[in-house]
Amino acid sequence: RDCFFLTGTDEHGAKVALSAKEAGKDPQKFTDEVAQEFKTAWKNLGIEYSDFIRTTETRHKERVKKFLENLKEKGILYEGEYKGLYCTGCENFITEKELVDNKCQNHKKEPEQVIEKNWFFKLSNYTKQIKELIESDKILIRPEFAKKEALGLLEQGLDDFSISREKVSWGVKLPWDENQSVYVWVDALLNYITAREYPNLKGKWPADLQLIGKDILKFHAIYWPAMLLAAELDPPKELFVHGYFTIDGQKMSKSLGNVIDPNDLVKDYGTDGARYLILSQFPFGQDGDIKADMFKEQYNSDLANGIGNLLSRASNLIEKNFDGEFEKKELSSVKRDFNVLMLEYKLYEALKSVISGFSELDKKIDQSKLWNLVKTDKEKAGKILSEIASEILVLAGELELFLPETAEKIIKQFTQKNIKKQEPMFPRK
Repeated sequence: RDCFFLTGTDEHGAKVALSAKEAGKDPQKFTDEVAQEFKTAWKNLGIEYSDFIRTTETRHKERVKKFLENLKEKGILYEGEYKGLYCTGCENFITEKELVDNKCQNHKKEPEQVIEKNWFFKLSNYTKQIKELIESDKILIRPEFAKKEALGLLEQGLDDFSISREKVSWGVKLPWDENQSVYVWVDALLNYITAREYPNLKGKWPADLQLIGKDILKFHAIYWPAMLLAAELDPPKELFVHGYFTIDGQKMSKSLGNVIDPNDLVKDYGTDGARYLILSQFPFGQDGDIKADMFKEQYNSDLANGIGNLLSRASNLIEKNFDGEFEKKELSSVKRDFNVLMLEYKLYEALKSVISGFSELDKKIDQSKLWNLVKTDKEKAGKILSEIASEILVLAGELELFLPETAEKIIKQFTQKNIKKQEPMFPRK
């Protein structure tokens, strides 16, 4: 199936404007630089995308206005007064019961009291339908804890939400009220369809999958489907919610000096080495801790001494004893449930199963003592080596989803006419 992979940057709102001011830069220049940093990181990590949408782009802003004008014409938006607590860090209104010592739990700062005229979305018109969609898995939310949390929010009852702000200049202006800017989360959510050329969405929507952080579940599981239903559009088919990570037990923070820059990882360990170290830390979808001080040890253990050592031994045995050739075996079954794990987004477990597979093949060389067996029973050694080489190719096909450059090199090495021992794919650090 064709895949359209969308990513991008959410660039409006008071938080971005404040960050630009602190950096002594114009908001547009500031966001231009940040967007480029993301693009550079994705390129260095070998991540390809179909489109990179920036919410400051004209194509996005014009389509946001068109979408909201449509809702206004339908009578789904109304003007009212909002009084509440606003956290600039969260870019969200929060309630007193969400505070700890009068401070936001996430940003440890007191929210500001806001009283202003806004335009509101009639969320109450859609909560019952959204609840039914989530309960029936027509909007499939995974992992299960996220589904329960979304349903819990609906059970508590949610007020109509503001779709505009009065005193935020850095944002998309409401087409019918230039004194109001589109609330940053409404603006940001709409990128999923503005990038697909809303309103011309035939064959391009709904999304099969949206990947989100657990802190923005309410917006994606409730507000976003409501906005789409109001516009007579289908909600996404599935939301997968991932957790947070800490660095050596502490929250990642510039002030603590423990920020991990993916570009630095690529410099130190190469593209695939960096990808492996990021993906192999803990199960996808959960909170977890990254042991940065263990990166070198893990790289050497799993990649240099693991995959790299196996490839070197196997190719050397084939080159020296079988003229660089082996009989490719049709493997009737693969013991690991790789496809099942991938379909369930158990990326950590799937990757570990591949690494474990390479490790088992390395053990097979040791257990059969192939370096001696080729001298005493070359035919038997050839059969065992053919099985190992064939399984290496199967594993390389699975590894391609995680470490594409490495997989390509393995497949090229073990499908060429005369297999030769190559330079180490993962030099020891």
